[in-house]
Amino acid sequence: MTLRHTALAAVSALALAACATTPADEEVATTVPVTATHGAFVAAEQGVVTPSPLPADWWRLYDDPVLDALVADAAVANTDVRQSVARIARARAVLRGARADRMPQGGLSASAGYGRTPVDQTPPGADRTGASFGLGADLSYELDLFGRVSGSIAATQGDLAAAQADADAVRVIAIADTTQAYASAASAAARIATARSIVALLDDSLRLTRRRHEAGLTDGLAVARIEALRQQRAATIPAIEAERTAALFALATLTGRAPSQLPPIAGERALPLEIAAPIPVGDGAQLLARRPDVRAAEQRLLADNARIGVAHADLYPRITLGGSVGSTASSLGNLFSGGPLGFLLGPLVDWALPNREPVRARIDAAGADADASLAAFDGTVLTALQETETALSDYARALEQRQSLVSAQEAAARAARITRAQNREGLVDSLQTLDAERTLAEAQAALADQDALVSKRQITLFRALGGGWSQAAAGAAR
Repeated sequence: MTLRHTALAAVSALALAACATTPADEEVATTVPVTATHGAFVAAEQGVVTPSPLPADWWRLYDDPVLDALVADAAVANTDVRQSVARIARARAVLRGARADRMPQGGLSASAGYGRTPVDQTPPGADRTGASFGLGADLSYELDLFGRVSGSIAATQGDLAAAQADADAVRVIAIADTTQAYASAASAAARIATARSIVALLDDSLRLTRRRHEAGLTDGLAVARIEALRQQRAATIPAIEAERTAALFALATLTGRAPSQLPPIAGERALPLEIAAPIPVGDGAQLLARRPDVRAAEQRLLADNARIGVAHADLYPRITLGGSVGSTASSLGNLFSGGPLGFLLGPLVDWALPNREPVRARIDAAGADADASLAAFDGTVLTALQETETALSDYARALEQRQSLVSAQEAAARAARITRAQNREGLVDSLQTLDAERTLAEAQAALADQDALVSKRQITLFRALGGGWSQAAAGAAR
């Protein structure tokens, strides 16, 4: 048997050291191609993102103090975050217990009793009945010759590191969800303002059309159609208001508050949450070094590899050095005299023979766990790359679509202004004016919806990049 386990040479930032006892002919290698984690992302486009490293406190790029305060609350008060912190405390306690096996183990014993011995066991002239007292101490220390204790410590260290990475992942999600809820509330407020401005514009057109109808310059059909369009646009407002309210309720929950306890300032923003500059995304290797789910999968692989060594150690004898000292007497006074004092020193060898099958079964089970952890690690790496590439592509396409909608809204606004002027001069009929108004209303609403989508895609990208928590960001979020 040799100590070896090849793990993920493909990831330069996360290369794993050999750390488990496995047969030499059972080398395990990652299936992730070496080139998959290096260089810039496939979907990164000029002007949309930059290769600069992503800041840990990415939400500060929005330059919104209210958002900064909400993120700080979520980083400590979110209920999922609190659960993950408790799991870290448990993992620390388990590691403490594993480390204690390296220390000598001892104990004290004391006894007192009153009894009667059989006749054939009582020396001539001795009293068959009487009291007996005993006092003893023992001390033992396991010689970790075959790595059982050190392997257990390494495994629990991996468990602790995985719990810490899991907590970071929970914080990343909590921060991204908090930012998204805040952005959704702000975008909904902006969409409500747009919808109300469209309704106000249609009110002006309706008044003008009614005056023209009263003057006999247009028929009642034009009035009815503009009024119907106005009511349709007004009907969209309550639904958007409900979306905004739901986003604010979610924001309260994410920051550890009841809905009624959310500060009013959290809902005051009425502009979409956007970053106009290109987003810093780094490269693939930086992504994998930063994403906590990848780090957690790595540490679980390390822990399961260490457990293979622990299982292998059971093939060999467990040697413990020990000693005991004690005294027994028929009275408390004699208990502490030198006469009844006795001691014992020597090694204890514990070796399960001849049935080795249970041990080999545990070794095979530990190896299977390590193989599963390696597959999970590979899957986590591939998922991280897929999520990031998808988020980059979605964000780039959302920006392209927004630019087209901006141009469409500007063209519709020009057409509406021209048509209104021509309608006032009698050059076009009311149906043409209605068509221009409808086109403008649809363009404005579509642009407002797209602004909300761009904001959502931006935050999704930050979440996929794994930004939002590190030791550096810890201070920024508190």
